[in-house]
Parts: sequence; C-alpha cells; structure tokens
Amino acid sequence: MISNNRILLVAIAVIGAVALSGLSVVAQQDDERPPMGVFITSVGVGNGANLGGLEGADAQCQRLASAAGAGDRTWRAYLSTQGPGAVNARDRIGDGPWANAVGLVMAANVDSLHYDNSNFNWTYMRDENGNQFPSRIDGNPDFSEHDALTGTQMDGTAFPAGEDRTCGNWTSNDEGSAMLGHADRYSFTTPGSSWNQAHPSRSCSQPDLVATGGAGRFYCFAID
Repeated sequence: MISNNRILLVAIAVIGAVALSGLSVVAQQDDERPPMGVFITSVGVGNGANLGGLEGADAQCQRLASAAGAGDRTWRAYLSTQGPGAVNARDRIGDGPWANAVGLVMAANVDSLHYDNSNFNWTYMRDENGNQFPSRIDGNPDFSEHDALTGTQMDGTAFPAGEDRTCGNWTSNDEGSAMLGHADRYSFTTPGSSWNQAHPSRSCSQPDLVATGGAGRFYCFAID
C-alpha cells in the first residue's frame, strides 16, 4: 500500500514539473519575440516637412531607434521622392517582416504591407518607445497627431512629377505640399482611412502640419 507521504511527494513533483514547464514556455516566448522593425517617430524634426531630404529623415530614424535600444539595425524612412531619380518608399525599407516595439508583427513583407495592412492602426502602430501617439480615438476630440509624412501613393510608389506631394523632396518648410497617411486609420469622412495616402498637407510649414492633425512624424523601417 502506498503511503500518504509518498503520494504527497509525487504530487509535489508533478506540480513542480508543470510549473517549470510553464516558466520554460514563457521564457521561450520572450526569446522568440521579434525585434522592433517599424515605428512611427515619437517626434518630427521640428522644421515642418524639411527633413533634410531622405538622408536627414533616415538619420532621424537611426537616432530615435538608437535612443530606444535598437540602433544595431539599419533604419530607413518610409518616404518617396518625385522627379528625376524618383524613389519609391516601398523600395527602400527592406523585405520584412517588421514587428512593432512590443513584438507584434505588423507586416510580413512589402506586398502584405501595402495590400493587407490591418495591423496599421492606432492600437498597434507604436513609436520607437512602444507608446501610442495622440489620436481622437483615445478620447480627445480636439487633438491628434495621426498624420504621417509619406509623399507616397497607396501602393508605396512615388507620385509623378508635377504637383508637389513631397514638399520639394523633403527640403521645404514653407511652400508646397506633402501626402500624408493616417497612422490610426481614422478619418471623419473615410472609414479605414489609408495609413500612407490619406490627404495632402496644407503646406510644408510646421504650423500647418500641426493644424491638420500632425507633428511632422513619419514611419521608420529596419532594412536588415
């Protein structure tokens, strides 16, 4: 006949094994969490849409990522340019997948980013520190910073030369206009508004970017 003490010891061993197994799963999940590969900048450069061209925008991405502990990756701004030598935003951001700052995969590859981008919204789009950005969705109807500079069409390609949609290829803080996306996918008039092609800015100045619900923020992607 098995003694009560032996039964108790077996039960304790089983419980301990289950607990250790659970801890192992949690540790494995933490180890497998993908590194941050995309974020919306927590701040703009403070000079309207004059980002110092693509080079200046990329440098801002790298600075913010480095400050957040992700400087070991190479970062590029999701921005297009127009005119001779035009650059498509989709061609400068790597191949994916890209996870946000809390480990959620936002898009698996360039095609899914542009054609199956349901994770690009206020809940999941985070800045480099893992914070959400101000949006009317969070309860303040009078304040939003959901506009993201893109200069880009919905499929990730550049606009044709002619009507300015890139604030002079990201060198103007005055005249011109830039295409903006809605990082929270929110619009008074268009449900599910596009994250990369929602509406053009009034001008390229910092006050006008702020007036329409922005702060000169833009998206950054890791290319490696």
